[in-house]
Amino acid sequence: MLKVGLTGGIGAGKSEVSRLLVEHGAVLIDADRIAREVVAPGTPGLAAVVEAFGPDVLAADGTLDRPRLGAIVFADPAKLAVLNSIVHPLVGARSRELEEAAADDAVVVHDVPLLTENGLAPLYDLVIVVDAAPETQLDRLLRLRGMTEQDARARMAAQATREERRKIADIVIDNDVPLERLRQRVREVWEELVRRAHAPRPGAQSPHDASPGQSPQE
Repeated sequence: MLKVGLTGGIGAGKSEVSRLLVEHGAVLIDADRIAREVVAPGTPGLAAVVEAFGPDVLAADGTLDRPRLGAIVFADPAKLAVLNSIVHPLVGARSRELEEAAADDAVVVHDVPLLTENGLAPLYDLVIVVDAAPETQLDRLLRLRGMTEQDARARMAAQATREERRKIADIVIDNDVPLERLRQRVREVWEELVRRAHAPRPGAQSPHDASPGQSPQE
């Protein structure tokens, strides 16, 4: 199994890259999707969020009002830290469950928006950073997600800088390019991931080297 961390700033186009990797055969573990699951109605996660931030963060139907909560935490680093302390352990536990269910030879891609900010790079065999210029990110957030400029800039400012993300990258995918160029780059990256997934690990024992009665995993 090859464990890949995939990250990028908001609006960089990480979701499109993860979608393309899945088309090639990657097993995707999406931290954002899991983060929604662990605060679904009736979960301990949602109860903890309401206890920390009050009932006003709930929508009329009892679900988490994510835009309202986002407006609260992205303007206050201390409140963002509180939210992260609730959600991140839950996301981590569920992510491990999904990873353990993947095939031994799978390329498992963990889509983690805050990988850089939380110092998670050492957890993966390699890290892919989807990179785009800040002006590209801002344009996408305004045009495609309908955010206000103030909200978009606040969300960008709450994340790691472009330089900080690139510093931890083993592979950078430039997403300031047309879709066809992006497809080509992702295809090249996928070929590299498959090569690494099937390469012998240093110090790994070959099945043929195992003594009689001993499994290679023992």
